[in-house]
Amino acid sequence: MSEIPDFTEGELKVVDDTLRERYGNPIETQRADIEVPVHPDDDEVIECPAIYWQHGECHFILSKAGEQQFFSQFFYGDDEQFGTGKEFYDDVRDCLMTTLKVQADHELKRKGVIKS
Repeated sequence: MSEIPDFTEGELKVVDDTLRERYGNPIETQRADIEVPVHPDDDEVIECPAIYWQHGECHFILSKAGEQQFFSQFFYGDDEQFGTGKEFYDDVRDCLMTTLKVQADHELKRKGVIKS
């Protein structure tokens, strides 16, 4: 199996710019590698480059699974993990924007501002 390419400088800039725009100031991110199953019911894993950040109580992971294949999730703890409902995106900005929107909606539901 081939190695998954790291984030490009352009992709990293999109992430930094989008997070700055969303939160109104620069957000500290950390680069990481995560292991994900090759198939949902499989024990075989593959290492993927990822970007991690935290805002308030919420933690985020944006990962790259291929040349133009991205996925993400956000979580508050081990038993509160969420995705966007879409397995992969072919555009890093689309993946990131969708994640931020889903998380913002989820946060409003958690606070009782909007109903499920």
